[in-house]
Amino acid sequence: MRTKKGGKHKIILPPDLPPEIADDEIEVSDEDVQFVHSNKDYADLVSRLDTQSITKHVTRVADVKEDALEAIYERRLKKKQLQKEQEVDKLEVDRVDALPVKTLDGKLVYRTAPKTSKQSENNIDEEEEEKEDDKEGTGVFKLTKAERRAKLKKGKKEAKKQGKEVVTPEVEQTPQAAVLAEVKEDITAEEAFENKKRKIAELGTALLSDPESNIKSLNEFLQLCKDDNQSIVKLGLLSLLAIFKDIIPGYRIRLPTEKELQMKVSKDVKKMRHYESTLLSSYKAYLQKLSALVNQSSFQHVAIRCLCSLLDAAPHFNFRESLLGVVVRNISSQDDVVRRLCCSTIKSLFTNEGKHGGELTGEAVRLIADHVKAYNCQLHPDTIEVFLSLSFYEDLGRSHKEDPKNRVKPKRGRKRKNFDEASQLPENDKKRSKRESMTKIREEVEADYKSVAYTPDITERRRMQTETLSAVFATYFRILKHTVATIASSEADASPSVGSHPLLAPCLRGLGKFSHLIDLDFMSDLINHLRRLASGFNSSEKTSAKSLTVSERLQCCIVAFKVMKSNLDALNVDLQDFFVQLYNIILEYRPGRDQGEVLAEALKIMLCEDRQHDMQKAAAFVKRLATFSLCFGSAESMAALVTLKHLLQKNIKCRNLLENDAGGGSVSGSIAKYHPYASDPNLSGALASVLWELNLLVKHYHPAVSTMASGISNMNVTHDQFFFSNVSPVQAFNDLSLEQESLNPPTNFTISNGKKKKVESSLDTTAIDEDVLRNKLSAHFTLLRDIKENLRLRGELDRAKHSLKLYEEYKQQKGKAKSTKSKKTNAKLT
Repeated sequence: MRTKKGGKHKIILPPDLPPEIADDEIEVSDEDVQFVHSNKDYADLVSRLDTQSITKHVTRVADVKEDALEAIYERRLKKKQLQKEQEVDKLEVDRVDALPVKTLDGKLVYRTAPKTSKQSENNIDEEEEEKEDDKEGTGVFKLTKAERRAKLKKGKKEAKKQGKEVVTPEVEQTPQAAVLAEVKEDITAEEAFENKKRKIAELGTALLSDPESNIKSLNEFLQLCKDDNQSIVKLGLLSLLAIFKDIIPGYRIRLPTEKELQMKVSKDVKKMRHYESTLLSSYKAYLQKLSALVNQSSFQHVAIRCLCSLLDAAPHFNFRESLLGVVVRNISSQDDVVRRLCCSTIKSLFTNEGKHGGELTGEAVRLIADHVKAYNCQLHPDTIEVFLSLSFYEDLGRSHKEDPKNRVKPKRGRKRKNFDEASQLPENDKKRSKRESMTKIREEVEADYKSVAYTPDITERRRMQTETLSAVFATYFRILKHTVATIASSEADASPSVGSHPLLAPCLRGLGKFSHLIDLDFMSDLINHLRRLASGFNSSEKTSAKSLTVSERLQCCIVAFKVMKSNLDALNVDLQDFFVQLYNIILEYRPGRDQGEVLAEALKIMLCEDRQHDMQKAAAFVKRLATFSLCFGSAESMAALVTLKHLLQKNIKCRNLLENDAGGGSVSGSIAKYHPYASDPNLSGALASVLWELNLLVKHYHPAVSTMASGISNMNVTHDQFFFSNVSPVQAFNDLSLEQESLNPPTNFTISNGKKKKVESSLDTTAIDEDVLRNKLSAHFTLLRDIKENLRLRGELDRAKHSLKLYEEYKQQKGKAKSTKSKKTNAKLT
C-alpha cells in the first residue's frame, strides 16, 4: 500500500502463529471428530493446499524483522545473478593448446573450465545461510549457532579444495600471455601519463581564467609535482611558474593580524583574505619544493630556471630574500647553464631597479660579498663581474633649492586679514580633536603605504646606494689584498701560484669603471697595491711575472691612471713606476696568449691621453713601439704606430729620430749610446738612435700599416703640426683585427710550382691601389644612395596618387547623394 506522499509500499506482515504445542498435549473432543466426518466436503479445500510452501514462506518471512527484509531480497537477486554468471563465466582454454569439438550444427566448441573467483567464494556463505533457512523452515528442529558455524567452516574448506583443483592448470602461463601482460602495462602507463598531462592543462586553464574561484587548484598542482614520473614533475613545475607569474599581484601581501581577524568585515574582504592566504601558502610550498630540487641533478636546470624567472618577474613579492639566496649560492656553479641563468638574473635586478626600488640590489651585493669572503676569493670570475651592471647616481639626494625670483610672496593685507580672523575665531575642543584624529589617521595611512610600496624616498635611496657602494669596494679591496698575499707567499716558497686569483681581472675592470666613486682615504693604499701588482714587488720579477699575466699587469696600470684622472685635483702621486712597467711589459706581450685590447687601451690612456711627456721618455717609447711593430700582427702594429705618431706630434724634438744621420741627428741627449735592453725608459738613450724600422714597415703586407709607416716617415721635422689623428689605438686595433681574416692571402698551392704562386699572391696583396678602391667604394655607395632616394620618391608618388583617387571617389559619392536627395524633394513636391 502506497502512502500519500509517494513513499515506499508498506509490507503487512501475517498474524503471529499460535504457540507450538506438543501432540501429546493436544486434546480433541468427540464433537470435533463428528463434525469433521460429517462435513468432508469442506475439508477438500484444505487437502489441496501446499502446506510445505506455506510453512516455508511463513518461517522465512515471519521470523525476520522488518529492517532485514530488504537484505533478504537482495540476497535472492545476487543469487540469481551468480547463477547467470556461472553459466557464462567459464575459463576458455587457449586454442593452440587444445583441439575443438565440432557439433552437429557446425560450431566449434573448445574445452572450458569453470572460473572460480573471489565473488563466488564470498557468496558461498550466503548460499549456505539460505539453505539453512530453507532447512529450518522444512524441518521441525532448528540448528543452534554453534552448529551453523561448523557447517559454514566445512563449506568453506570444501570450496577452497575445489578452487585449488580447478586453478592448478592455470598457473603455467604461455610466453604469449607474458608479452600481452607487458604490453598492457605499457599501455596503462601511457594512458596515465596522458591523463596527468590533461589534468595539468585543465587546472592551469581554470586558474588563469578565474584565479579567485579556482585558487584551491594550486594544492592539486603541488600534489602533481610529487609524482614518481620526472616528466610530470617538470611539467607541473613549469606550469606553476607560468601561473604564478600571471596571478602574482603587484604588491606584497600582508597577512591580517589577530586583532584584524577578530573584526567584522564584509564578504568581499573575507574572500580576498582567503585568496591571498591560499596564494601565499601555495607560493611558499612551491619555493620550498624548488629549493629541494636544486640539489638533484635531474631537476637542477628546471628548478634554477623557475627560481630565476620568478625573481626576475616578481622581485617585489614575498619571500624574495629566500629566492635571492638560492640564486646567489649558485652564481658560481660549475654548470655553465646554471651559472649563466643566475648571472643574467642578478644583472637584470641591477639594471631594472624600478621593480623593487633598489632594496634588492643592496641585498644581492651583500650576499655576493659574503659569498666571496666565505670561499676565500676562489670563485668563477662571473661571480663579481655582475657588479659591472650596477649604476650609481652622484646627484641623488641633492636638495633642489628654490629660486628667490620665482618664489611667490604672500600679500600683507591677506596675511593680516587671515591672522585677525584666526584670532577672532578661536578653535574649540571638538574641532581640535577632529583635526588631531585626521592627522593621526593620515600618518597611519602613510606608514602603511610605505610598508607596502617598494619605492623608497630619496634619503632612503641615498642610504642604500652608500651601503651598496661600500660593499662593492670592500669586495674589490679584499680581492686585491688576497692576490698580494698569495703572490707574497708564493715568492717566499719559491713556487709561483698560477691561476690562484681568478677574480683579479673582473676586480680591476670594476675598479676602473667606478674609480670616480672611490673615497680619497683609500686612494693611497689602492695605488700602492696596484704598484706592487704591476711591478712584481721589486724583489723577484720572474716569479711575479709568472704569477700575474701580462693582461692583468696592464690592467693594474690602467686602473691607476683612471683613478688619477678622476681625482686629479685631490691627489699628487708620482706614476713613474707605471711607465717603467709599461715599457717592460711591451716586450713580454704575446699575441696568442695575451689580450691585444688591453694593450691598446693601456697605450691610449697612458701615452695618448696623458699630459706632455719627458723628451727622453717619449723617445724611448717611440723606439720601443717601432721595434714592437716589426714583431707582431697587423692589428698590434697599427695600434703601436698610431701611438707612435701621436707621440711624435706632441714632442717636436723626438722627430729627430726620423733623420738619417748617425746618432739621431743634432739632439742626442745626455746618454750618447742607445741601450735597447734598459729597463728604465729615461736611461735607454733612445735619442741617440734612428727609426730605421719605418723603412721596413713601409713594405708591410697590410696596406694600412704600410700607409701609416710611410706617413710617419714623411713628417716634417722643423714645423709644428697642430692637427692630431682622430683614430685611437683601441679603434685601430679593433678595425684591423676584424679585417685580418679577409686580408690573409690564400694558401692553396700546388706541389710543382708552389714558390711561384706564393710570390704572385704576395705581390697581388701589396699591389692594392687605394685611390682606385676609394673611387669604387664611393661609386658603389652613391648608387645605393640613389636607389634609396628613388624608392622614397616612388613611395611618396604612390601615396599622392592614392589620396587623389580617394578624393575623386569621395566627390562622386557626394554628387550621387545630392542627386538622390534632390530627386526625393522633387517627388515630394509633385
